[in-house]
Order: sequence, then structure tokens, then C-alpha cells
Amino acid sequence: MDLAAVKLLAPQIPSLANTAVWHTLGMTPNGDKWDLRTTLTVQVLRSFMTGGGRKPSSIGKVQATTLKDPGVKGKTWVAKATIPAPKEGQDGLRDAVLGAVDAMAEGEVQYTKPGLVDIGVEWTGYRSEAAANEAMPDGSEEERYAKLMAEPTRTSDTTVLYFHGGAYYLCDPASHRAVTSRLAKECNGRVCSVRYRLAPQAAFPAQLLDALMVYLSLLYPPSGSLHTAVPASNIVFGGDSAGGNLVFALLQLLLQLHRTSSNPQILFHGRKVDIPLPAGASANSGWFDLARAMPSIATNTKFDYLPPVNHDDTLSRFPADNVWPADPPRGDLFCDLSLLDHPLVSPLLATDWSGSPPLWFVTGEECLTDEDTVVAARAAKQGVKVWWEQYEAMPHCFGMLIPTLANSGKCMRSWGDFCRKVVEAPEEVQTKGVWVSAKGGVEREVKVQDVATVEDVEVRRLVKDAKKWRLRGWEKEGKGMPKPAL
Repeated sequence: MDLAAVKLLAPQIPSLANTAVWHTLGMTPNGDKWDLRTTLTVQVLRSFMTGGGRKPSSIGKVQATTLKDPGVKGKTWVAKATIPAPKEGQDGLRDAVLGAVDAMAEGEVQYTKPGLVDIGVEWTGYRSEAAANEAMPDGSEEERYAKLMAEPTRTSDTTVLYFHGGAYYLCDPASHRAVTSRLAKECNGRVCSVRYRLAPQAAFPAQLLDALMVYLSLLYPPSGSLHTAVPASNIVFGGDSAGGNLVFALLQLLLQLHRTSSNPQILFHGRKVDIPLPAGASANSGWFDLARAMPSIATNTKFDYLPPVNHDDTLSRFPADNVWPADPPRGDLFCDLSLLDHPLVSPLLATDWSGSPPLWFVTGEECLTDEDTVVAARAAKQGVKVWWEQYEAMPHCFGMLIPTLANSGKCMRSWGDFCRKVVEAPEEVQTKGVWVSAKGGVEREVKVQDVATVEDVEVRRLVKDAKKWRLRGWEKEGKGMPKPAL
């Protein structure tokens, strides 16, 4: 355990000990649904998310703690690579993304138009024969990639293009290696985990540019790439939380390009290339509403560690540093407030998912559940094949944060099964939905078209109202330091 973790946990030891006693006596609020590990994990995460009574740190300092590379050990292969940006004059990617942002906007929006930059990725695989703490063998990235590809458990051509979570301003592929290695194991394939640009240093649509550039680079590898060309039929988008947002924003961007052309093409590294759809897309506790306007944000706090929202409170608890507030100033870490209800920022507001490849969703009874139910039901009603799973009493990203739970294992296996199935047997994929009990993992079939917990008209009204509150507070405080959405 590193020093930062010790500093975080030490002040909580008396409280955690007290909670353990009460849980053993069956007197904690969720004792009938949670085991002791889940109870303590959620308590620690709640304290971290709310500051735990400590003096707040700056955005840059908080971000830096999540970007430390712990090294690679155990049952994980990692080969690092850099995806080069196209040279000026050899690229139509930027114009395509910015054109879609403008075309899909309702009313006037404001945003800085970023350029393209080189993007790091981590090719990640499962290393079946390694001991739990065994270091990865020395060697070049090319040698490590060759060993990843030669892994005996990699029996599928499935390639997951993965976007990590972290509210768009935290975390890194290095922080998510346990997840991506496990996903590679469960799909018998490999994962390309993307080190996209983080907020607040880079605002929307920088992350969308990065995502599309890496996707096109899988399809059409630039010179010097570790990988050979990957067919779109072998690629599945995957992400958790904010990474799930980026997955569905990227998918919605591709659908928009297909809506505007029967054969969309783009100039990429000096040549015209097709823009196919992937085999599928998946989100683990996807964050689809950056306005945080859905009722479950408040009603599901009992089972979650995400902090409740206060749309009147636009001032940040973070002190100023060299990355925040932004220049030019904006009302949210990720985007200008005019974009909160844009479908490429909040996919909850995307009304058309027709023509999409199959989708996989998982949620608990968490703060983001409402938005997940709405997107899943809307897509299913439009004829998209949807796999839907909801887990009783489970918090945000439970399958990743509490891996010892039996239901966490069920969740990760389902994720891998979906990714492999849409690649290897897409004709067999059909819409299905299940609700899974906290105790015993008992499954009950549900109709995906009916899982939405908020009507479309009400969704739109709530998001618009939340946007108005944020804008009003932003102006009231003289464009002071706004807080991040999560």
C-alpha cells in the first residue's frame, strides 16, 4: 500500500471499525444486501468523493494521484504504443468531428476547437501463466506485444477499444489494467486502452477527436504501428463511467456520419478511407448525462458513493492551480455549459440509435441508473440489439471496484461474452435483459424496451432545467470557479 493510500485510510480506521461492528450485528442500512467488504469499500469511496473533512486539494494534485504508474505485474501483458496524429493537410478527421458537433447542436454552442495530437495506448492482454505478483518480463514494446499476441488463452480475434473512466479528469490506462486484463481474459482477446486527453487541460471535443483517431488507426495502421490492420467486425468499443460516455459519444458520431452519407469516408494520413461501424459497443455504469439531471442522482444515494448534485452550487471546492480555472473560463471541467445537453456530450439526449451495432449495458441501483435505463430502452425500441443487466443494490462500477463479489464476476464474464459473441457469432446476438438479485445472483428476465425509469419528454425537461440552473449560477458567481460534474 502506498503512502497516499495510508494517508487516506488512516483517519477512517475508527469509523471503519465501528461500521464493521454494526454490520456484524446486522444493523447497517444495507446489511441485508451487502457483505462487509462492500459496506467498507463504499464507505471509503464516499469519504474520498466528498473530501472526508480534509482541506481540499487542487484539481491538478487530485488528478496526479490517479496517474501514477504502479508497474505491470501479475496476470497482465502490456505493450505501450503511440498513435501518431496525421500531418497537417493529410487529415479530414478534425473537420468531420467539428462539423458533426455543429450539425447536432440545438441553438448556439461555444467551444474551443482543439487540434490533433499523438495519443498513447496500452495494448493489454491476459497473462495466464504468471503468478499474482510476478513482474512482466523485460523486453522492448515490440517483444511484449508479440508475447501478448502469442498468449495461449487469446483464442479470439476480438479487440476491445477501451476508454477508462474517471469523470473525464482522472485516471489513465495504467489505473485500469486490472479491468482491461480481466476483460481480455473474459473475451479471449486483447484490449487497446486509450490514454485520451484529460479535462480540464483539454475540453470537449478533444477526447472525441482522440477516440476517433485511435479507432481509425486500428482500422488503418500508420507506419511503424505495433499492430496490423484490425477489421471493424473484430472491434468492440468498451468503457466504464466517463469512458462509457466516450464510447457512446463516439458511436453516435459514427452514426451521424452514416446518417449524412451512404458511404462516409474521411481523409486520414493522406488517403481517403471508409468509416465503418464497429461490431458492438459496451458501457459499464455509463455516465450518459453530464448535466446530472436524472432523479436517481438523488434517490439512489443509499446504494452508491457518488456525491449528490446541487445545481445551485456552482462554486468549486477545489483551490486554484495551474490547470484550473481554465483559460478561457468555462462553467464545467469537461465542456462549456452551452454543451451540457449536446448529444455528443450527453448521449442521453441522442434520440436516434437506429442502425447501431449491438449494445451492452450494466448498471447497479446507482446514481446513474436512470440515464442508463433510458438509453438502453430507447435503442431497443429502435430495433438495436441490446444486452441489459441491472444488479440489485450495487454501486457505481461495482464489478470493477469490488471484484470479490460473485455478482462482480458474473458482470465481467457477461461483458467478455458479449464482446466475443458480437465478433464471432453476430447473427446469434439477440436483445435480452436481466435483473440480478444481490443475494444469490438470482436472475429475473426483463423486457429491455420497458426498463426506462424516466419518460423521454421528462428527460429532456430535466436536462434543460439543470442546464439553466448551471448557467444561472455561473453568471451569478461572476464566472467563478465551477465544480466538476462528478
